[in-house]
Amino acid sequence: MQTRIVAGPLGLFHLANGLMMLLAPRVWFARTPGVAETGPFNPHFVADVGFAFLAGGIAFLAFAWRPKLKLAALGASGFLVFHSLLHLVGAAQGHTHHLGVELAAIALPAAVGLFITWPARGEF
Repeated sequence: MQTRIVAGPLGLFHLANGLMMLLAPRVWFARTPGVAETGPFNPHFVADVGFAFLAGGIAFLAFAWRPKLKLAALGASGFLVFHSLLHLVGAAQGHTHHLGVELAAIALPAAVGLFITWPARGEF
């Protein structure tokens, strides 16, 4: 039950991020710390990643609503964890200008998502 309580806000966080990327991509690009430093605005790329966050948010909300949908949230954790690893590798290479934001808004939610969806022995 506790994992479902955590899954709800986590799902809302990712859903909101994905919606912002899809509905106001230029605003998201300009206001999200560090994003503009990665290169010029690319609306297709922002939309692609926005849909990934949207799908992840929906998967976590589905798990919060119906515990049998935990596997969907575990799958969504895959994107979040690999996205987080990309940022952590960048930090290890010296790109630490926004490390606090990357840890709090990217790495921590990814770790929490993986933790709450990791299957118990014999669960799946």
